[in-house]
Amino acid sequence: MAEETKNYLLEEDNETSSFDYKAFFIKLLMYWPWILGCVAVFLIGAFFYLKTLTPLYTVSSSVLIKNESKGGTSGANLEDLGFVSTSTQSFDNELEILRSRTLIKKVVTALDLYVSYSVPGQFRDTELYKQSPVKVWVTPEEAERMGYAQVKMSFRNQQLHEVLVEHEGQEWKKTVESLPAVFSTPVGVFTFSVADSTLQTIQPVPEVIQTTVVSPNAAAASYRNRLAVSPSSKSTTIAQLTFTGSQVARGVDFLNKLVELYNEEGNNDKNEVAAKTAEFIDERIRIINKELGTTESQLASFKQRAGVVDIAADATQAAGEQASYERAYAENEVQISLVNHLKNHILNESSQFEVIPANIGLNNSDLNTVVQNYNQMLIERKRLLRTSHEDNPAVQSLNASIEVMRNSVMGAIQTAEKGLLINRQALQAQTRKYAGKVSDAPVQEKEYLSMSRQQEIQANLYLMLLQKREENNITLASTANNARVIDEPLAGGQIFPTPSQTYMIALVLGLGLPVGLIFLWGLLQFKIQTRGDVEKITHLPIVGDIPLTPETAESAIVVRENRNELMEEVFRSVRTNIQYMLQDGQKVILFTSTTSGEGKSFNAGNLACSFAFMGKKVVIVGLDIRKPGLNKVFHLSHKEAGISQYLSAPEHTDLLSLCQASTVSPNLYILPGGTIPPNPTELVARQALDDAIQQLKAHFDYVILDTAPIGMVTDTQLIARVADLSVYVCRSNYTAKSEFKLINELQQDGKLPHLCVLINGIDMNKRETGSYYGYGKYGKYGHYGYGKKYGYGYGYGYGQKK
Repeated sequence: MAEETKNYLLEEDNETSSFDYKAFFIKLLMYWPWILGCVAVFLIGAFFYLKTLTPLYTVSSSVLIKNESKGGTSGANLEDLGFVSTSTQSFDNELEILRSRTLIKKVVTALDLYVSYSVPGQFRDTELYKQSPVKVWVTPEEAERMGYAQVKMSFRNQQLHEVLVEHEGQEWKKTVESLPAVFSTPVGVFTFSVADSTLQTIQPVPEVIQTTVVSPNAAAASYRNRLAVSPSSKSTTIAQLTFTGSQVARGVDFLNKLVELYNEEGNNDKNEVAAKTAEFIDERIRIINKELGTTESQLASFKQRAGVVDIAADATQAAGEQASYERAYAENEVQISLVNHLKNHILNESSQFEVIPANIGLNNSDLNTVVQNYNQMLIERKRLLRTSHEDNPAVQSLNASIEVMRNSVMGAIQTAEKGLLINRQALQAQTRKYAGKVSDAPVQEKEYLSMSRQQEIQANLYLMLLQKREENNITLASTANNARVIDEPLAGGQIFPTPSQTYMIALVLGLGLPVGLIFLWGLLQFKIQTRGDVEKITHLPIVGDIPLTPETAESAIVVRENRNELMEEVFRSVRTNIQYMLQDGQKVILFTSTTSGEGKSFNAGNLACSFAFMGKKVVIVGLDIRKPGLNKVFHLSHKEAGISQYLSAPEHTDLLSLCQASTVSPNLYILPGGTIPPNPTELVARQALDDAIQQLKAHFDYVILDTAPIGMVTDTQLIARVADLSVYVCRSNYTAKSEFKLINELQQDGKLPHLCVLINGIDMNKRETGSYYGYGKYGKYGHYGYGKKYGYGYGYGYGQKK
């Protein structure tokens, strides 16, 4: 028997520890408006939360890092040929360089990313990238010094009207009349200019555009945190660049500029030797060019001073020119002799009227013409003298003309003579000049060859340096970029916020919060609330559930004869269950509870009335002689004699005479507790109690014992020896769950016979019991409006007031 009891208790513990999902789900259904409202609040909150967030997008690009340790040998081949120079690389180091703060700062500075633009909005500010109609610029050095500043640009009629600069609580304002404009403040100089016409600016222009200027170092740190650089696999040197930002275009520009500057710095590192060589060659070219220019200037000065271009050619030419001038000098002397001859002829008195020799070789055409005219006049004179004498007037007139002509001839001769003399001097000078050149040619040629040789050496050196510079430039130009873009930067879509995820979280929170609170509230309930709570903590049979009604405030007896209201049906159900548990010949029903106030007297009295209405003769005995409760239920005086008198002196007391007929039903008798004795425990332990119960069983169909709370005194355990069935009354929202430990122990020890549970005081207005399934069997009565008077329905209709 002990082993069976132990197995029963183990099974009981396992079953009571299980979670009743069905009951919990039904409990949640009672709170569905609150749960639905909570879900709606969270979803609406998620909607506005999404409105306040700035969407973030990813921009990804793949870059091949040409690493000798993992890459091919093409770079080595070019290096062997002397076209390129490379440096030893580590792929992991190159990845760190790509996300280094220094490189990212250069990108931020190159793209002016430390200056951002936004348009104030209702929920969040809308960022502008290359869309602002006005560009704000601050030098990186000033931006670094100021750290953080805001520029508020106000527009009027689509034009910039006013700017307001804010920095550390200070403000400076300026009205802008035209662009470009410069605003000098104590923290720095701000330049405002019209945006590039190739950019598509925001239209229409908003009234206010906010510009934020941060230090390039802070901007670089922010962009570095949003940049992810990782290898695509362990066997390749392909780097995956991923940038997260609010503007796709800005992310594309950032990644492109990052790779560009990375290649530029990589090439600068690899070409450092070539660059130094280029500097050396340029410096030598400058020096040689200066020396070559000096030599060429000296050579030109020499040629200019010597009056030659080519020494050999000039010497040959000078000899020819000398001979030519000598011949011209001889001819000039002949002309001078002829002129002197004519002069002497004119001056000779004897040949005054003689014809001057003509065509004697004079090269002076003017003189020949004058001589020819003079000779014609002499010939005419001679012709006249053949027919007349010298005194002839015609001859005299002709003599006068001849005299004038003779003077003209003499003047022409003098003029020609002067010209020939001048020509003689010029010819003599030229002859001496070319004679000197011919004689100086050997010395000049020696000096010329010396300077020419120096010029040639410097020219060859200059040409060699030019050639080396071109070769070095080829080396610089043929240096391949360290990184090659495989996949151009491409937007990967919005990653934050994720509306579906946000709404899902809101839905989960909207459901989870009320469900969790309800579950937590259930865990914190240390008092029983519903039938389910009792079923979880004990396996004792439950014979009924007694709801609260307004009738209990009017009278403790709530059942009436020939009436089919709620309480009548409830106690009929309890009565039926108890009858089912009683075996043949068993009549004594004991009512007890853990503490006072749980309603054992109330339920014992109403159950007694229900049996009486069935036509059974019932007596209810007040064995709670410490604190009699039946007197209050049936409105009896506390001075009435009762069972305590009998137990004190059974030989002198008529037990049946103490039983009083009830006004509720002629079949119901009440045996009160009587006077409170000083020794109640001793009285109920006497044999007189057994004798009293035997007498009552002989005269009544049912004997109902209203005993003391079993958790407070031992009276009930002593009385239990005479009972056939024990009803433990617990009260909803009153009886602690821990108190069932005592009942389970009493059941285990067999101290209460046929123990069962009656749940009292269930408040049907509470949601926990509003759909109390314990009354489902009475659902048909709900159609007849039994709940209207008491505010309860049946089945799932309980608790709905009309």
